[in-house]
Amino acid sequence: MSSHIDWSDVIKKEARGLNDADFGEVQEVTTNFVISQKGLIDIETFGIPKEKAESYDGSVLRFGVSEDEALSKYRGDGEEDYIEMISQKEDDSTIDRVKTPLQSTQDDETIDSTTVPLMEEKIEVSKHIEEVTATIVKNPMTETKIIEVPVTHEEISIERRKTSGEQAFTDQKPVTRTEEIEIPVKREEIDVNKRPYIKEEVIVKKKPVTETREITQ
Repeated sequence: MSSHIDWSDVIKKEARGLNDADFGEVQEVTTNFVISQKGLIDIETFGIPKEKAESYDGSVLRFGVSEDEALSKYRGDGEEDYIEMISQKEDDSTIDRVKTPLQSTQDDETIDSTTVPLMEEKIEVSKHIEEVTATIVKNPMTETKIIEVPVTHEEISIERRKTSGEQAFTDQKPVTRTEEIEIPVKREEIDVNKRPYIKEEVIVKKKPVTETREITQ
């Protein structure tokens, strides 16, 4: 089944075993082993033979290995420890062995090569457009204006004069009491009305301004 797995795609994917045992996240794939790490503080490193892989669904790489087997055979003890993987050919067959730096092989004087994954965080910076609202406030302003307006009115004047010619007679009787005679006169009054009009316009413009910011992470 492991021959059908795309090993280049399993990096940073979950590694799990029998009964959904958690082996952490895949960090590296060597010729014969899959190296995974579990935990953030007490880190456990596993080096599981690729031939133990049973399936891969695009997000989880599953092994036919139990949790006890992984802890006893394929685990490194601690953050400073690591797993050493050896692949040898004996009698046209491959023998995979997993050991820690504390283990030694008396019959094997061959210098072993060990691959240790080093982790580093990479900062990725991206930009997005955020829309905010700019508020323009209009306040009413009151001012007093003095306008001179000419107005016209009628005034009454009384003038006495004698009749010309012969003495004129009339049937009217002389007044015996005080009478009031109303004479209509005209005058101009000022009507004040206010009507709004557009005095001037305010133009609001937008333009892009580029600035450089420093981000400390």
